[in-house]
Amino acid sequence: MKIIRCKWCDLSSPEYVRYHDEQWGVPVHDDRLLFEMLVLEGMQAGLSWLSILKKRDNFLKAFDNFDVVKVAGYDEEKVAALLQDAGIVRNRLKINGTIRNARSFLEIVREYGSFDSYIWNWVDYTPVQNDYTDRSEIPAETDLSRRISKDLKKRGMTFVGPVIIYAFMQAIGMVNDHDPDCFRRAEIAAM
Repeated sequence: MKIIRCKWCDLSSPEYVRYHDEQWGVPVHDDRLLFEMLVLEGMQAGLSWLSILKKRDNFLKAFDNFDVVKVAGYDEEKVAALLQDAGIVRNRLKINGTIRNARSFLEIVREYGSFDSYIWNWVDYTPVQNDYTDRSEIPAETDLSRRISKDLKKRGMTFVGPVIIYAFMQAIGMVNDHDPDCFRRAEIAAM
């Protein structure tokens, strides 16, 4: 029996297939993983998601397993070291943005108790089950992603535009945008 996956999933890439089958769209409530996904979605801006997936282990090592407290404390010496790390995206704006976002993330945690509480509050703690009949109907951004983006920017974050935030929402399972015929659509909906 042939397994049908989302059309965006590059079947020639084991990283893509594994990410699609095991992670994309699964509701995430762990603050460390939420921070990781927020950083990776921002790092992806202007690049392919596959390039980020292939560098994911390098990102984990370079950014101290996305320990938000450690990242918030990075100094210029650490930034200089990261800019020399060929295993990650060596973009000063994105690296500095990650540090800035870590500090804002911690402020949100202080206010809400967790980033999980903050982000999932936007959907009343229940994943949105979109009912698109065709992949072409899935938007790049929504009114909700624009509102979240605006709020995060107001809180000092960068690389959190509405398209990045919608991709983040899809990745962490706030919305179920698996293709209508994808085998994961029903599995995710049942979670």
